[in-house]
Amino acid sequence: NHVSSSRIRSVGWENDILEIEFNDGSIYHYHNVSQSEYLSFIHSGSLGTALSQLDKVHSYNRVN
Repeated sequence: NHVSSSRIRSVGWENDILEIEFNDGSIYHYHNVSQSEYLSFIHSGSLGTALSQLDKVHSYNRVN
């Protein structure tokens, strides 16, 4: 899903993995993200702030 953000190009979620593509082309997977967390993330007022919260509680890795 394309999103409105200065840093994030698109966001997707499947099988408890949140995939975030940044405007610089990098793609990260955040692990063990529930569907409710995903929905809260994409509907948050600030994706940057919401992403900072995810960074604190979920492991993640760059996939490209």
